[in-house]
Formats: sequence, structure tokens, C-alpha cells
Amino acid sequence: MDRATGPGTGAAQGWAPNSFELNTDERDLIRSLIVADPELVLADDQVMRALIGETAAPDRQVVDLRDRLVERLESRLKRLVQANRSVIAAAYENVAGTRSLHRAVLALIAETELTGFLRCLTVEVPRLIGVEEARLCLEAEIDEARPADGLGEGLEGRVLALPEGMVEAYLMLDGGPVPEGVVLREASSEAELIFGHLTSVRSEAMMRLELDGAAGLLLFGAADPDRFGPDQGVDLLIFFGGVVERLLLQRLAAA
Repeated sequence: MDRATGPGTGAAQGWAPNSFELNTDERDLIRSLIVADPELVLADDQVMRALIGETAAPDRQVVDLRDRLVERLESRLKRLVQANRSVIAAAYENVAGTRSLHRAVLALIAETELTGFLRCLTVEVPRLIGVEEARLCLEAEIDEARPADGLGEGLEGRVLALPEGMVEAYLMLDGGPVPEGVVLREASSEAELIFGHLTSVRSEAMMRLELDGAAGLLLFGAADPDRFGPDQGVDLLIFFGGVVERLLLQRLAAA
């Protein structure tokens, strides 16, 4: 029945839109809707303002939703602060990583002799960028991986010779193509082939090198399993791999 025209209603009885009473079924329906989906009330600014402004009569109980609103605002603020902190931390890490790689590039440029260059690349550069290990691998006509003859003296196996085709095979252990020549991932058991059986490496970054038709591979290994991962950017490593590629070719040509 329409409340504006039914018995007991109308201007003569002093009816107003905010003074009519709901019957039991209607109250139960509204209550069930709110319980099922509180956002019907909480997301409606007009409704919330009306509820907050309501004063409790002596003979009825009115729920004060101001605390609930404050909690919602505090929760949103916390999420915003956390998001901002994450952005700032990522930006700081990116700047710090860029600076570290720039220092590494300058250190490599300063080494004009092949032996000093290889030592800097595999011993000093890992310290500069904050990782535990580095390996330089060059393909050759051999049957199994081994320390490179004539290149790795005094480097304790940090410069390796690999069988032809092993560079691409190692890069594609996860099965996907490597269009940019850089792979970041958690280290698998196959990492022992490169880093040794007693390695502490748990994640690795790999950069493919093109050395006058011969394939090469530069690897960084970290004990932190989250140091390198597929969700991270590779622009800096692409740049660094290109620098190493060019400097290495120059040092090899002059040796």
C-alpha cells in the first residue's frame, strides 16, 4: 500500500518523508541488505552524513558510525602510506643500483690490460654491486665446462670455457626465449655447473655477450634468493652487458 495515500497518512496526520515507520518485514529486509553488503551504507556519503548527524532518542538505540568512518579513513591512509613507501624504496634502490653499476663501469674502463680487466670484472665488480659471485663464460670447442686456458690464471675458476651451445641452453633453462639477452631468476641445481659445488648462490643474473661471432655469458650470483627475479627491470643490466662486451673485445684484441 502506498504510504502517501493509505489510511492514517497524509498532511492531516503530519506525515513527512523522514517520519514514517517501517513495518517489521521492511525493517528485516533493509537490515538483511545492509548485513549482506555494508558498502550500501558505508560507500554512500549522503547516507553516512545522515547517520552521523542522527541523535539518539531516550527510548531508542542509535549506532554511532563515526568510529567506523575513522577506522576506514585510517585504513585508507595506511594503505596510501605503504604504497608511497614502496615507491620511495623502489626509487632509492634503483638510484643506488645505477650508481653501483656506474662505479663498476668506471673501474672496468680503468683496467687496460686483459688480466686486470678479468680480475676487476670477476672479483671487484661483485663487491661494488653487492653480490657474492661473478663468472665470465666463453664458448669453445670442448666437451665439458672447465676453467678457461690462458685467461683465468689466479682467478680460481671465475673465467670458464663452455661447450658450444651451452650459453643459450643455460639461459633457457626455464624454457622461454631470451630476446634481450638478460635473464634474472632463482638459482637452480644447474648453477653448480657455473658457480661450483659449494656455491652459496640462490639467485642469478645472466647477460649474454656477443664476441665476434662467439657466444659469451656474464653471470652475477647472490646468496639472497630475492636479489634477482623475473619481475625486476633489466635495463641497467642490458647496458652493463653491452659495456662489458665492448671492453672485453678491446682487451682481447690487444692481448
